[in-house]
Amino acid sequence: MKWTYLVAGLLFSWQATAADLVLGAPAPDVQARLLDSGESFQLSQQIGKVVVVNFWATWCVPCRAEMPAMQAFYDKHKAEGLEILAISMDEARDVAQVRAVAHQYSFLVALKSDASFKGLGRIWRMPTTFVIDRHGLLQRNGQVGEATVTMESLESLITPLLAR
Repeated sequence: MKWTYLVAGLLFSWQATAADLVLGAPAPDVQARLLDSGESFQLSQQIGKVVVVNFWATWCVPCRAEMPAMQAFYDKHKAEGLEILAISMDEARDVAQVRAVAHQYSFLVALKSDASFKGLGRIWRMPTTFVIDRHGLLQRNGQVGEATVTMESLESLITPLLAR
């Protein structure tokens, strides 16, 4: 969300940051063109699903370390209405490396160059993981608290959301 103000003849612009996001409030929309299929993903069209939006990069060791847990959690819960979108922060020129990593996983993957996520603020650390419930409400702001996710943290936060 971007706000622009005119004060005393000067134009000021303020860009929302992830720290401005409120848990329990509607999540900003995220849109992406999926890496494997080229299909469109739009968070606002995922009502009824619990959605994990994860930001990662091929060169990010903690990112790569948490991906097997995300895959295991996805395999266990996708039939319950879980969706995972992993947005690679790699440059478009590194698409071959992204594809090589993404090939190991069955959840959705997109490149940052093919995605729009401005409402989540500037992604300044990785990994960063946001969780949105079945009603489109933000349940985890990935830029606050622990950066990485584990099978245990996913179970603790997301399993109750899937049960609702």
